Amino acid sequence: MKHKKRKIKVGRVIIFLIAAFLVAFICFTLVIKLFKGVGNLIFHNEMYVASNTLTVPLYDMNYNEVDELVRGTKVIISQDKVTNSDQEYYKISYNKNDYYIKVDDLVKEEKDVVLEDEMYVRTSLTLYESLDDIKINGLIKKGSKIEILDYDKLNEDGSVNMYKVKYNDEEGYVYGKYLVNNEDAALANYDEDGIYQIHKKRGDSWGGGDAANLDYYPYEKPKFEDNVMPDEVRALYMNAGVIYNVDEYIELAKSSGINAIVVDIKDNTSPAYPAKAMEEYSPTNYKHAINSYDTYKKAIQKIKDAGLYVIGRITVFKDSYYSTDHPEDTIIDTATGKSYNHDGSYWPSAYNRDVWEFNVSLAIESVKEIGFNEIQFDYVRFPDRVGNLEKEGKISYNNVYDEEKAQAIQRFVMYACDEIHKYGAYVSIDVFGESAHTYVTAYGQYWAAISNIADVISGMPYPDHFTATEYGFTTPVWTIPYDLLYLWGDEFVMERQKETPTPAIVRTWIQVYDTSKYPATHYGPDMVAKEISGLYDAGLTGGFMTWNGGSSLSKYEEVASAFGKEY
Repeated sequence: MKHKKRKIKVGRVIIFLIAAFLVAFICFTLVIKLFKGVGNLIFHNEMYVASNTLTVPLYDMNYNEVDELVRGTKVIISQDKVTNSDQEYYKISYNKNDYYIKVDDLVKEEKDVVLEDEMYVRTSLTLYESLDDIKINGLIKKGSKIEILDYDKLNEDGSVNMYKVKYNDEEGYVYGKYLVNNEDAALANYDEDGIYQIHKKRGDSWGGGDAANLDYYPYEKPKFEDNVMPDEVRALYMNAGVIYNVDEYIELAKSSGINAIVVDIKDNTSPAYPAKAMEEYSPTNYKHAINSYDTYKKAIQKIKDAGLYVIGRITVFKDSYYSTDHPEDTIIDTATGKSYNHDGSYWPSAYNRDVWEFNVSLAIESVKEIGFNEIQFDYVRFPDRVGNLEKEGKISYNNVYDEEKAQAIQRFVMYACDEIHKYGAYVSIDVFGESAHTYVTAYGQYWAAISNIADVISGMPYPDHFTATEYGFTTPVWTIPYDLLYLWGDEFVMERQKETPTPAIVRTWIQVYDTSKYPATHYGPDMVAKEISGLYDAGLTGGFMTWNGGSSLSKYEEVASAFGKEY
């Protein structure tokens, strides 16, 4: 009997253990399912739209395409996939509506939303060493295929700001706006049936390059909320040597209708202040700075405190001091192997990227530390009147990337705008009046190519720089500034602006000095007013800047009545 009872007890224990095991197993399974559900809710419920294009399609409950989402968008998904016509979808919730989206268009991690592995260069571009520096690794030309390694960030429209890329075993960073997804699009030119055809017909007449080989894609022009450019700029020019007298220039400006001042940052052999960029790139410029850092900065602040828009002028490819420091970067006299002296000055080559870096680094420093609203680059060109020397092989430009002159000039402007815009400042480019003609100039300036990129383009149609009978005039043109500048503005500049997809503001330099050519002509207030009237009547109403190399205060005072008139 005791043995029987013992068997019953053992059986009960076994049954209990089995039951306990089953309960434990069920509980464990439920916990696992619950954990997985919570895990899915936490980790897999939110996903991100991914693509090798800017957007992906959304489908309604009948699998009809009804909308699109920008890549990088975060969405809430249902856990169960559905299949339709061999295509897998997730059901998602977005803006309180339900949609289907292809499974392949979603990723779990936000960093993985960019799917392109290779792209093509639509506009020849600068290859940068790193994301946070302006140093240049090289040039990648239009139509080239590049490998995509990574990216920095997405813009609001799903485009990439900068890609990390590999090209010819060289790694670096490029701006995404200059890339497309296929070779045909990369090789195509802007507006093949429209504006581009105008430029395509203008070949290389003078050695400056072929207009067809320049870039005319629309270029976004910024407007900075905390740095508002006046609709019409009326500016005095101050060289670095008159900074000490800034108060009198401000007083004249405020009393005469002037709303801006152009101040030199670096003129050839006249660096305005000892900038860190000069110390790094050109110690000779640094050593010869005309003003101390504090004196210069206080002067610019006074101009800003007076409510005036302040523009910093930098001469780029005419710089004897930089040439002293880096003769290897200059235009070379092939007979001597030394820097070529052009009209008493030495010229860094516009093909050389170290020269680009120096001037843009100086510009950025001057915006950040000194406070300029705008950077104006002058001498953005090759030397003029050297055609015979080129043909005879007497000078060398050290053309590393086999570029045409006009290509190098336009690409410098792109580089400068891309970098300076990051700091909330505008970029203006000075050009010869001749550049508004229908050919690429021998020194590489072509109005449409520069206007398309820069924020402001500033012609220099000084009447005494023209020949006496320019454009068929029978009277010396410097004696009839209204007629000359009206014709120049109306028949040339306004026409070139129409040939530019995204034209710059036109703000023109005017002559505010007397002409010594025969017949010698005094430029008083009436003559200066005629210059301005001619420009404005031609439609060039973006403003004017007064060119007087010595920044003569007495001359400005003499003609001040012309500055504030209604034109």
